[in-house]
Amino acid sequence: MPRRPYIAANWKMHKTVSEAAEFVDALLPKIAATQHDVVICPSFLALSEVIERSRGSAVRVAAQNMHEEESGAFTGEVSAPMLVELDVDAVVLGHSERRQYFGETDDSLARKVPAALAAGLEPILCIGESEEARDAGQTEGVLERQLQADLAKVEPGRVPEIVIAYEPIWAIGTGRTATPEQAQETIAFIRDALRERGAAGDSVRILYGGSVKPSNAAELMAQPDIDGALVGGASLDPDDFAAIVEAA
Repeated sequence: MPRRPYIAANWKMHKTVSEAAEFVDALLPKIAATQHDVVICPSFLALSEVIERSRGSAVRVAAQNMHEEESGAFTGEVSAPMLVELDVDAVVLGHSERRQYFGETDDSLARKVPAALAAGLEPILCIGESEEARDAGQTEGVLERQLQADLAKVEPGRVPEIVIAYEPIWAIGTGRTATPEQAQETIAFIRDALRERGAAGDSVRILYGGSVKPSNAAELMAQPDIDGALVGGASLDPDDFAAIVEAA
């Protein structure tokens, strides 16, 4: 079966609830005919608004993070059952900004990924290398280490339920983008690494993330192993994001 294109909008810490509502109302008519999976990842506060406004459309909704425990004394955190109660479909885990600024570790992700699966949430697991690692020729080693650690407690048969987002850290918010050839080569390596650990690598959807915009989306997503995009800055404008969805 061909892998269905998957385009996710990671809004990060942007858009109030009212701004999120305006965005969804503007976006939906533009993508009404799409057959792709379109996912919006708003702030926790805007989750309910986006969910209610997008019911019956192609849009699904993901949270930007979650805690691995179902409940507990974890001030400021949100659990999988809380997200499920809102009808959230998916959750971004391991984004480079979470790793860099908030101390997210592979050990923590090894608990979060199976917790999301157990709750019925689709994990969007982010992996990627720094500029220093790429320049030192360490890209494959970094990615393989992240995959092995983050998926350590996931049965191989459940790996196709996870969406992998390859986001080279040097290309996030910098305006610098991996060439289509670089992105394809690296994502093909990720798919091979999944096969080697016994997963059905051909069934896993792998996205590219890193300064994706309307001008480069079609060329990136034309690559045989790139199944979509995790879009940052360009996802904040409904026209730009709709153009990326159309390009997939």
